[in-house]
Amino acid sequence: MKLYIVPTPIGNLEDMTFRAVKVLNQVDVILAEDTRTSGVLLKHYGIKTPMQSHHKFNEHKTVNQIAERIKAGQTVALISDAGTPAISDPGFMLVRACVEQGVEVECLPGATAFVPALVNSGLPNDRFCFEGFLPQKKGRQTKLKQLASEPRTMIFYESPFRVLKTLTQMAEFFGAERKAAVSREISKIYEETVRGTLLELSEYFSQNTPKGEFVIIVAGFEEFN
Repeated sequence: MKLYIVPTPIGNLEDMTFRAVKVLNQVDVILAEDTRTSGVLLKHYGIKTPMQSHHKFNEHKTVNQIAERIKAGQTVALISDAGTPAISDPGFMLVRACVEQGVEVECLPGATAFVPALVNSGLPNDRFCFEGFLPQKKGRQTKLKQLASEPRTMIFYESPFRVLKTLTQMAEFFGAERKAAVSREISKIYEETVRGTLLELSEYFSQNTPKGEFVIIVAGFEEFN
């Protein structure tokens, strides 16, 4: 009668923990963001626990029902396609519903993309703020203006299709000489971290086609000055 939040590898399947495999084997059902993607992972580790779809398009309708099922005696695990659920992925609504209904929640430690990217960046990591994905349209420029004076190191997620646009806009709002680092394909064969100013990074990715999932680390305003 518990909800387990179980991180999954962000690339290299060997980053799965022994405990995560044990929990996924023992629960009654696994809630997966994409059952096809998670099916590859479960097959790799011989996990035969039934899966059910749980994603951003249906989570608001199903969270209370899932919490009721746990209260009735089921043990449930939540996983996302990669990394820790609820970090720029579905999960918050379910955790909140369980907490409100008195259901025990336990989050296992495990993979998440921004930690290795932050450490690899060479930028200060004693104080930082995680911003996830910037708004795609409405509120995007307002958000960038607000963050221009943020004193802490900033962390962003971005897709390969928007990373060049994002770096160019950051150079415009934060200053072309602001230090930053871009990591992609963390833990995979083609893992890469590129460091420099926002202008240099914009130029680099205008000449090298962005591929993979990206984490952008930007120096805070105080550090830059």
